[in-house]
Amino acid sequence: MSNAISGFSKLSKSEKIEWLLDTYFTDKDIARKLVKQYWNSDEKLQKLHDEFIENTITNYYLPLGVAPNFSINGKLYTIPMAIEESSVVAAASKAAKFWLDRGGFKAEVISTEKIGQVHFMYDGDFNDLASFFKTIKPKLISSTSDITKNMERRGGGILDIELRNKTEKLDNYYQLHATFETLDAMGANFINSCLEQFADTLKNEAEHNLEGNLNVVMSILSNYVPNCLVRVEVACPVSELKSKDIKNPELFAEKFKQAVNIAEVEPYRAVTHNKGAMNGIDAVILATGNDFRAVEAGVHAYAAKDGQYSSLTHCSIENGMFKFWMEIPLALGTVGGLTNLHPLVKFSLEMLGKPSARDLMQIVAVAGLAQNFGAVKSLTTTGIQEGHMKMHLMNILNQLEATPEEKKELIEQFKTNVVTHGAVVEAIKNIRS
Repeated sequence: MSNAISGFSKLSKSEKIEWLLDTYFTDKDIARKLVKQYWNSDEKLQKLHDEFIENTITNYYLPLGVAPNFSINGKLYTIPMAIEESSVVAAASKAAKFWLDRGGFKAEVISTEKIGQVHFMYDGDFNDLASFFKTIKPKLISSTSDITKNMERRGGGILDIELRNKTEKLDNYYQLHATFETLDAMGANFINSCLEQFADTLKNEAEHNLEGNLNVVMSILSNYVPNCLVRVEVACPVSELKSKDIKNPELFAEKFKQAVNIAEVEPYRAVTHNKGAMNGIDAVILATGNDFRAVEAGVHAYAAKDGQYSSLTHCSIENGMFKFWMEIPLALGTVGGLTNLHPLVKFSLEMLGKPSARDLMQIVAVAGLAQNFGAVKSLTTTGIQEGHMKMHLMNILNQLEATPEEKKELIEQFKTNVVTHGAVVEAIKNIRS
């Protein structure tokens, strides 16, 4: 409790930093220098970043890499990826190149419906509530006209509102379950504004026209969007899977399929399997200014939709054809939020050809499928560590403050040796002695 502070948010940026340094750091000069090292020299740009969130003290860098050679529905893309994990961008690039010569990736947006809910408690008769809802439904929609007019002008808006009885799960619990089309916007602010207006109208109408007590608990969009779906796949004859590291394509295809089948039935494996897909998905979402936490939550809920957590990706071998595919929910936007503010987000979206939200859904899902293909391919051929640790070698060398000459020598040495932290430490000791 000795470190508690009142009014921290009202302090200036420099005052916040000085309080942190005084409270937590023994060498304040080193800590202050580090914080300021990550400031942008362009004061206007730094101020923009400062105002993205509250209590900003500095910037936290992530590498922005690119994965070229993605053929999606016959169009070539170079995909931006913001991520810190070694080998992710390399694996995506390798998978893109692998499938470039085998027909590329096929992608299709199945639906783009998004969901929001008004959660409320009602202690009266359900039949009365159902009759009341039927009467006020047009008013619920018309009460949002000021909010929806611009969205409707572009072809979006409120699709429907349903009354849902959830009293079997929780006493007196009901929902207004609303569906929306938000076009190129992710739509969170639009949906939440509509929901809050629904809640106000519901309360006001209930006071005068409904027996019993109706109390709104909360109004909020859902990040579970099972009807905002995109499907992506790759396919080719099994014989065409042959490559430098796949000598026996029939054996590879069967082993690959078995690995996917294991992830379909074993949750412990499915979590790590799906993490491989999310490596690609999250990296593109972050690079394009979207909310990867919302996507993660929705995707993992979708992976458990049948009652057990399972693989997001699937594989088949039929009539000599290998097929690998994924169907996932993705609620994304290419207008609003950071997409109009963060310079590198604008850069990434321009690199992708200024995609619509539907286009971005396909690109993101393809990155996830490519990443998952690369991971399972490594697991069933060379093993995951060979490629990953070779990419991780540079991180170890940087930790050991290796010189450019030492790096060059050790990279060459570990081309034919297993990379472990201990082995690298020993090797650099030998060089330096």
